[in-house]
Amino acid sequence: MASIVLRKTLDRISGEENVKHFLKEQGVLYEHWDTTKLPEYLRDSFILSDEDKAKILETFDADIQSLAQRHGYKNWDIVALSDATPNLDELLKKFQQVHVHTEDEVRAITAGNGIFTIKGNQAAGYFDVELVPGDVISVPVNTPHFFTLVENRRVVAVRLFIDAAAWVAHPYEDPEF
Repeated sequence: MASIVLRKTLDRISGEENVKHFLKEQGVLYEHWDTTKLPEYLRDSFILSDEDKAKILETFDADIQSLAQRHGYKNWDIVALSDATPNLDELLKKFQQVHVHTEDEVRAITAGNGIFTIKGNQAAGYFDVELVPGDVISVPVNTPHFFTLVENRRVVAVRLFIDAAAWVAHPYEDPEF
């Protein structure tokens, strides 16, 4: 399950209900999908063929459809990042800058780990959400945030969009960060 670290105080929030409650207060959607239904060979695989990606989408189809219907998402795909990803360091530099989007940023982690750093309300400030397989997060439109990998630098995620072509990161200058 996801855990949260508040950057102001370094307090840690753990436990599904506590994480869910905190994120809901910040306007961030959090769910958890059952990754045990994913074929074992895909649970720790970070170099994916088109067939592997199709199998992941097929495995989570009911979850994806439910989330899409509830929130208006129309497109989805798979992103896989690892040290085998060409230009990974350049990609990470782009991800690791605070930015906003004109639609939600939705990720469902199917393998590996990642961290979303999100600007919460005034009391919370910036906080880190470390995601593990099964964690689903939706960072709301125009919410300052960025994404990075943990030390092992490996993640596979389902990405959901309203309009993938319009999904662009807009830099957000914030003296609080």
